[in-house]
Amino acid sequence: MRHMTDQPARWTEATVYADMWTDPDKDPRENDGPGPEGELATVQDFVTNYRLTLRMKCEGLDPEQLARRSVPPSTMSLLGLIRHLAEVERDWRNWITDSDPLPKLYGKRDADFDGAVADQAVVDASYADLEREQAATDAALAAYADDLGARVGKDGIAIRELMVHRIDEYARHCGHADLLRECVDGRVGQ
Repeated sequence: MRHMTDQPARWTEATVYADMWTDPDKDPRENDGPGPEGELATVQDFVTNYRLTLRMKCEGLDPEQLARRSVPPSTMSLLGLIRHLAEVERDWRNWITDSDPLPKLYGKRDADFDGAVADQAVVDASYADLEREQAATDAALAAYADDLGARVGKDGIAIRELMVHRIDEYARHCGHADLLRECVDGRVGQ
């Protein structure tokens, strides 16, 4: 087991700004055009960029690196974050429905990221789960695009509140991903 004092050398692919993940002209999150128009487009843009940031933080790593608990005593790993966010996307859909909730993807056993193991099949399934759950949540929320103030689900949550919560959740976990990735292989950048 590595110790916190066994830090990898810090590095980045960026040549323009040393604190960036990659150069602006190579960053898929960069947009040279005008920003999004309106509230819905703005929150969707933020969610899209945070989702992409999480993917970028995980790219280029093998299953062992993705599953590594690199910031002890935390049990969090990059793969654990992917699985957690797949679960959260499903939870958000449960919030906006009046029907019975969908079952947990990973259940209580993964509350401590235990299921995020260094196995390529687990990695592939986790990415597939995340993509499927993101698409399903996006589709469910699209029904309310004209009324972000609509209160839905058994608890009457406002669509706007859920959309802002999504930004909060992804932003928080992208911060975790920054630290986890740097401790895995030293790569830095926003």
